[in-house]
Amino acid sequence: MTENVVRNAEPLGFPWRTPDPFLFCVHHDDAFPVGNAALGPAASLRGRNIGSDFANVDGWNMYHGDVVPGFPQHPHRGFETVTVVRKGLIDHSDSLGAKARYGGGDTQWLTAGKGIVHAEMFPLLSQEEANPAELFQIWLNLPRADKMVDPYFTMLWRDSIPKRTVLDAAGKATELTVVAGHYDDARAPAPPPHSWAHRPENEVAIWTLKLAPGARFTLPAVSPGTNRTLYFFRGSGLRVGDRAVAARHLVELRDAVPATLVNGDDEAELLLLQGRAIGEPVAQHGPFVMNTRAEIQQAFADYQRTRFGGWPWPSDGPVHGPTPERFAQRADGVVERG
Repeated sequence: MTENVVRNAEPLGFPWRTPDPFLFCVHHDDAFPVGNAALGPAASLRGRNIGSDFANVDGWNMYHGDVVPGFPQHPHRGFETVTVVRKGLIDHSDSLGAKARYGGGDTQWLTAGKGIVHAEMFPLLSQEEANPAELFQIWLNLPRADKMVDPYFTMLWRDSIPKRTVLDAAGKATELTVVAGHYDDARAPAPPPHSWAHRPENEVAIWTLKLAPGARFTLPAVSPGTNRTLYFFRGSGLRVGDRAVAARHLVELRDAVPATLVNGDDEAELLLLQGRAIGEPVAQHGPFVMNTRAEIQQAFADYQRTRFGGWPWPSDGPVHGPTPERFAQRADGVVERG
């Protein structure tokens, strides 16, 4: 008999609901058209709510951008952003003077700590073909002891992120990408040093899974008290233990038992978020996540006073030129290549 491993299943909302230590997850999936000379869409923007365009007109959004889609300068304090880019490119710029262009399988892991301002823009480089973009942005909380550390980001370039193909007894494949945590000998690159995920005992995992039609895969058990949630965002049907789950559902799993997934008739894709709960009070207002309301008020006061270092860029949403090379240039001038 198949064991009951599902604690709860519910339809995906916006953003996706996440358990402690995560704060939320958003899946951006945009069928951007060909680009123009300014790296924005070569299409009319008439009828869009420019500045806050989330209506998915024609299958894509401008978000908060007005020329290039994306998220112009905005502040954060008290948590981390993990941006997993499956398709397309992101141009990062921040108040420390750092910048990066990454995508196509890369991940940026940014510890906001005591405060940073950054922009995340989606440049549309091709003027001949469509520019599809797909990414997850995941917010991971920081414990009280680390909320005011210095800002820091780590680039997890796609060649450093382990991937495994696991065959079941019938030879059907599950493709696993390990952005955080480990599966057997597949161990993700180290997250930033003050991340909750940096400590192995917290069992933080961020995986994507792609199951072939009819494939079977078993998620290993985790320690008691570890939260883990599957987000079934693409496919038609799936069994999780003894529970049938429809597409576009989240599934909260029990901790101390393995969870067997059996896919339906179409290829399925899932995101796994897992980690031991921080277990502290959460006070959140917009881009700031602290432990108390007074700390939120202090975050706003600090930002109004210091702008977290100011904004050294000539526009609110900088982009980094028409060439597709991936790179990260840190505030000290050191350059990494993807």
